[in-house]
Amino acid sequence: MTLRLIQPEDAAYVHGLRSNPVYNTHLSKVTGTADSQRKWIEDYKAREDARQEFYYVIERKDGTRCGLVRLYDIEAESFTWGSWILDENKTRKAALESAVLSFGIGFESLGLARALVDVRIGNTHAKGFYRRLGMSEINRTDQDVFFVYPQERFQADRADHMKIIEEAEAKL
Repeated sequence: MTLRLIQPEDAAYVHGLRSNPVYNTHLSKVTGTADSQRKWIEDYKAREDARQEFYYVIERKDGTRCGLVRLYDIEAESFTWGSWILDENKTRKAALESAVLSFGIGFESLGLARALVDVRIGNTHAKGFYRRLGMSEINRTDQDVFFVYPQERFQADRADHMKIIEEAEAKL
């Protein structure tokens, strides 16, 4: 699996995922069209150039797109991780692999100390995944649960995560 920075040509794919009721149950409401998504991506590229935000298309090794993930609200010590969607083309361990790859960017490439994640209260699948990954709940509202993921925890568990991914790939 690889991550590549999103391009305006990905607008229809992004809009399709974000407007699909199979995938958007726990996302903020999408308005607009693929063209407005393209404009958003074009505007986002300036934030990318300024190292304020990074939006990735998740691809299988054969180049097939299978999801999205974003690092945003980048500050001196932290980043927010989200806009994470995996589609029907995902691999068996795509959730773990895309998380390891994207958190690796925030922690290793950007050198940040912690990731912040918020998830809708009703998204029990994601909350369970985040807890299994080693995140700690730090706050909640009527709508969201907020987690923190320290770089130290990511580094301590990374070898175990990679072993799971490698074992899954070996079974293919």
